[in-house]
Amino acid sequence: MNDEARVANPSAVAAKKKLTSQFFKKGIVIALFSGVMYGFYSAFLTLGMSKGVWADWYGVNKAALSAFVITYLLGALGSAVNDTCSAGWALLNVGIKGKLGDFFRTIKSKPGRVMILAALVGGPISSTAYVVGLQMAGSIVIPITALCPAIGAILGRLLFKQQLNKRMMLGIAICVLSSFMIGSTSIAGDAPKGMFLGICIAFIAALGWGFEGCVAGYGTSMIDYEIGITIRQVISGLSNLLILLPIFALMAGNIGLSANLATQAFTSGPAMIWIAIAGFCAFISYMSWYRGNSMCGAALGMACNGTYSFWGPFCCWIVLGVFAGMKGWALPPIVWIAAVMMVFGILIIAMNPLDLFRKGRGQGEQKIAS
Repeated sequence: MNDEARVANPSAVAAKKKLTSQFFKKGIVIALFSGVMYGFYSAFLTLGMSKGVWADWYGVNKAALSAFVITYLLGALGSAVNDTCSAGWALLNVGIKGKLGDFFRTIKSKPGRVMILAALVGGPISSTAYVVGLQMAGSIVIPITALCPAIGAILGRLLFKQQLNKRMMLGIAICVLSSFMIGSTSIAGDAPKGMFLGICIAFIAALGWGFEGCVAGYGTSMIDYEIGITIRQVISGLSNLLILLPIFALMAGNIGLSANLATQAFTSGPAMIWIAIAGFCAFISYMSWYRGNSMCGAALGMACNGTYSFWGPFCCWIVLGVFAGMKGWALPPIVWIAAVMMVFGILIIAMNPLDLFRKGRGQGEQKIAS
C-alpha cells in the first residue's frame, strides 16, 4: 500500500501542477482579452457619440450650446449613458445566473461599500475625464490613461505601504517616458485645437483609475467578481446621471439642461445602437479584468489589461477609420512605438519579465503574487 502511495503521489502532484499552470495561463488570456474589449468599448462609444442627436450637438446645432456644455457636459453625458448601458448588461448577467439577491446583499456589506467608493472615483471622475479627453484629442489619450497601473503602484506604496522596488520604479519611468512621447505629438504645428488640454484631462482619468485599482483590489478579494463589476457599473451609471450631470448643468447656468439632454440621448436610436454595444464591451472588459486578476494575480492581470494602450488606438482605427470611414484616426508611428513601450513598462511594474521564461511555474507565480 505504501509503495502504491509513493507511485501515486508524484502523479497527483504532476496533475495538480498541470491544472494550476492551465488555470494560470487561462487567467492571462482572459486578462489580455479585457484589454481588447476595452479598445472596442472606446471605439464604439466614440462612434455612437457621432450619430443621431450627438451629430447635431457637435455639428449643425453646435452654436446653440456653450463651449462648456459641448466639452464637459456632453462628455459626462456620454460616460453616463455608456455606464448605464453597461450596468444593464451586468444586472442582466447576474439575474440570469441567479445572483441578483447576492448583489443586493453584498452592496450593504463592507466590501460592497469599498466597491461603491471605487465606483464613485472610477465612474464620475475618471470615466468622464476619459470620454472628454477622447472627444477633445482622439485615441491619442488612450495610452495616456494606461498610466493607471503605474499610478496604482505609487498610490499603493503611499496608501497601503505596498512594495515599490527598483524594478517597479524602472517600469514607472518607462511609462512616464512613453506618455511624454505621445504628448509630444500635440505640440506639432498641425495638432488639432484642444489636443493638449485633452491629454491633460486624460491624466486625471489615469489618476482616478489608479486609485480605483488600489481600492477595488481590496473589495474584489472578498466578493464574486461578477457581483463586484455589477456594483461598480450600477453605482457609476447612477452617480453620473444623478450627481455629475446636474452639477455640470448647474455650472452651465441651467440645471434642467441635464434631464433634457439625457432624455434626448437615451431616445436617439442611431446613437444608442452603438452606445449599447460599447456598454456591452465595457461590461465584458471589466468583468474579464476582475476574473483574470483572480486567476493570474492582480499585478499580472493589471499588466495584461494595460495592453489597451495598444488595442485602444488600434480598435479606433479599425472601427472609426476603416469601418466608419472617419478621417483623423490614423496615428503617427511615434504613438505606436510609445504604446508598445508603455505595455512593456506596465509589465515590468507588475512582474519580472524573466519569470515568463522560467520552467518553474510555481516559483514564477509566487514572485508575481509578491
